[in-house]
Amino acid sequence: MGAGIAAALIKKHGCNVIGIARSEPKIKKFIEDLGPSYAEQFTYKLFDVSKRENWQNFADELAENGTKIDVLINNAGILPKFKRVDRYDIEEIENVMNINFYSAVYSVKALMPFLLESASGAVINIDSSAALMSLAGTSSYSASKAALKAFTEAMREEYRGKLYVGLVCPGFTKTDIMRNQSAESEKGQKLIDMISTDCDLMVKMIMFGIEHKQALQVHGMDAHAMNIFGKLLPVNGSRLFSAVMKAADIDIFSEIFK
Repeated sequence: MGAGIAAALIKKHGCNVIGIARSEPKIKKFIEDLGPSYAEQFTYKLFDVSKRENWQNFADELAENGTKIDVLINNAGILPKFKRVDRYDIEEIENVMNINFYSAVYSVKALMPFLLESASGAVINIDSSAALMSLAGTSSYSASKAALKAFTEAMREEYRGKLYVGLVCPGFTKTDIMRNQSAESEKGQKLIDMISTDCDLMVKMIMFGIEHKQALQVHGMDAHAMNIFGKLLPVNGSRLFSAVMKAADIDIFSEIFK
C-alpha cells in the first residue's frame, strides 16, 4: 500500500516524495516501476522506523538541508502469527508495538515542527480494522492498532484547524502482510483471499479519502463488518468471529484455540 500511495502522490498530484524503508532492493524496484519520467520526484532514506533516534536524525538532516515537509503518511506495520497470548514472547509483543505504534509516535514528534509550518500540513496514519474490534489471536497486533487509533483521534482534535489528521482503517488487503504467518494450506489461502481487498483498489479508496480530507476511513468488507460488530456487539461480536475462525479449521489459526 505504501508503494501505491507514493506512486499516486507522485503521478496524480505531482508531489515530491521521500520514502522511508529498510529494504533497499524493494525501494529500487519501486523506482524502476515508477519509470524514469517520475524518478526525480522520489528520494529515499533507509532506516528502522521503530528507533526514535533514526527519526530525530532524519529531522535534523531535513532542517540542515532546508527541506520542507507538508504531509506525513505512516504506513509501517507487521502482523505477527495468530497465537494465544501465552504463546507470544515479550520480545514479539514489543517488536509489534514498536513498529506499529511507536514508529508513528516518533515520526510525528520529530516532524511536527515542519508540518506546522506548512499551509497544507497533514498527518495520515494507516491503521487497521483490528483497531475497530479485536480478534482472538491478535492481542499484540490489535493493541498496537488500538493505540494508534487513540493517538490519532486525540491528535485530530488537538490540531483541528491547524493540520489535517486522517485515520485509515483498512481490512485484509492483498499485500505481503501475511508473510509472518505459517505456510498456509490452500483452504486457508482461499479464505484470506475471499475477504481481502485488491491492493490497487484499496490504494484508490485511501487516496480518495485523503484528497477529500476524510477524518476516518474504513475500507474493506471485513473492516466494515468489524466496525459494526465492534460498536453494536463489543463482546458477542468477537465471540461470533472466533466461532467462524474455529469453524474454518485452517492452520494459521491453530495456535489460538488448540
